[in-house]
Amino acid sequence: MPGRFTMFITGFIIALAVIYLPDSQIVSGQSANAPTRFAAVPGEKGGQDIFGAYDVVADWPKDLSTIKGHEGWTFGAGQSVFAESPNRIFVLQRGELPNLGRPKSMRLTELGPGLVFPIGRLPWRDATTASPPGNGGTGQPAESGMQAWEKAGNKFGVDARWEHCIMIFDGQGNLIDSWNQYDSMLQRPHFVAISPYDPQKHVWIVDDHKHVVHKFTNDGKTKVMTIGTYGEPGADDKHFNRPTFMDWFPDGSFIVADGYNGTRVVKFDKDGKYLTAWGQRGEAGKETRPGYFNNVHGIAVDPKTRQVFVNDRGNRRAQVFDENGKFLREWSFGAAPADIHLFHIFSDGYLWAADRGTNRMLKYDLEGNYMYSWGTWGDFPGGMWGVHGFSVDQEGNVYVAEVDNGGAQKYSPRKGANPAMMIGKPLRAAWK
Repeated sequence: MPGRFTMFITGFIIALAVIYLPDSQIVSGQSANAPTRFAAVPGEKGGQDIFGAYDVVADWPKDLSTIKGHEGWTFGAGQSVFAESPNRIFVLQRGELPNLGRPKSMRLTELGPGLVFPIGRLPWRDATTASPPGNGGTGQPAESGMQAWEKAGNKFGVDARWEHCIMIFDGQGNLIDSWNQYDSMLQRPHFVAISPYDPQKHVWIVDDHKHVVHKFTNDGKTKVMTIGTYGEPGADDKHFNRPTFMDWFPDGSFIVADGYNGTRVVKFDKDGKYLTAWGQRGEAGKETRPGYFNNVHGIAVDPKTRQVFVNDRGNRRAQVFDENGKFLREWSFGAAPADIHLFHIFSDGYLWAADRGTNRMLKYDLEGNYMYSWGTWGDFPGGMWGVHGFSVDQEGNVYVAEVDNGGAQKYSPRKGANPAMMIGKPLRAAWK
């Protein structure tokens, strides 16, 4: 008993010492007795760090309405973005929407007393609801997507146009290329990326409503390969069921998150040959068993350990496996409104996640410890609503694609910003 009492007293004294240590001894770089500060730019006065360590790049990209012949049209739901370089950025979207000005506020007394729409501080159009196809949620069959959008009263040419689904912008936001030749082939382009281990820089595009993954030459002139059976859902070595994301191992092999309706992770070799798959359907919103998924909506590979991080979106958790599907660990992203859409592991060795529920970018270490976040909700420049894809270029610029706001945005690093509060540079092994 005396030994335990002594240990208790010692621990109590140490705890008090930590509590009353000057801030300079707890946070490095602080002067004695200085208050603890967490500003993204150390020493800066004023401001609120609304956008973290970044400044918003105004008018990036330039609106589609500035293109001759597109004066009446703007961006649809922004599905994905990938920065090949600071001067070549891919953006996927679900067609174009009418370029409407913000409506004037009006009272909606027929719906209820005191109701006014739109509220001046809030977004007024949900691009993901307005853009075709209409059913993007888990459990909904892809085959009825376009019919659902039209059944809601929408008409092509009036409420949307199926154009500019694959766009490429330069660093100033100019549209420098658009792969319109593939628009008719796509139904719901979901994700775009280039493997960091591919010297030829092939471009990969996941189409979740057509249940396939396409591989193109870097210039977009040739479709090299399609994995999955076009327009046909399934759960074997030749089928997906609404796949969502993908990532690569250093040897060029890769994994696909399958997906909205599928409940698997599927692994292929560098040539696209099926190797293995794992995962089972769980109980949405309640699942705690390892290897059970609901809405596999995000996936990332740690290049150092080859561990696979899976976003089990329906259960608000990350599950971690070895490269062959052996469960290793998990962590929760927290209760609602948390709604993680995707995550990446960049060169900084941390996992960065986009949370549609809180409209923030979240930083975790690879054990799941929460580190930092930034971002705010809104449809003003810099405000986020429905981040569905994000990327970083070699200069540290951050790009987001937003399904709810529509289109994409760019953030540039603030001068003197703390690197610990910035998303890491992209992985580039076979090309720069």
